[in-house]
Amino acid sequence: MLKEFKDFAMKGNLIDIAVGFVMGAAFKEVVTSFTGGIVSPLIGLIFNADFKDLKYVINEGVADEAGKITGEVAVLYGDFLTNVIDFIIVAFVMFMIVKAVNKMKKKEEPAPEAPKGPSQEDLLVEIRDLLSKK
Repeated sequence: MLKEFKDFAMKGNLIDIAVGFVMGAAFKEVVTSFTGGIVSPLIGLIFNADFKDLKYVINEGVADEAGKITGEVAVLYGDFLTNVIDFIIVAFVMFMIVKAVNKMKKKEEPAPEAPKGPSQEDLLVEIRDLLSKK
């Protein structure tokens, strides 16, 4: 069983998936930084607020002495929109990478033509005729 697992784990596809997963996680951090540091502030200019902090307050909270608000109930739509933008960027880049890899792959060679000569049916007829002579 251990040998079977080793064979499974060492297959090229599984290693490729693991490498892709690690690279994807690292790329996600880059995209999150890009969105949080560049895209969100630019979009935030439209709303005159930090885009990630946009929210719809359902129930106001109470501020304590330190100014921290407790008991607030809010829909954090700015955070959600930031994550949607992250997803769209990652999905688009992955699409472009897959498209480039598919373009770089060797074109499949057409199947070789069938050899010239009698068809299978002709050979069967000939065998039948030879057998009927006996």
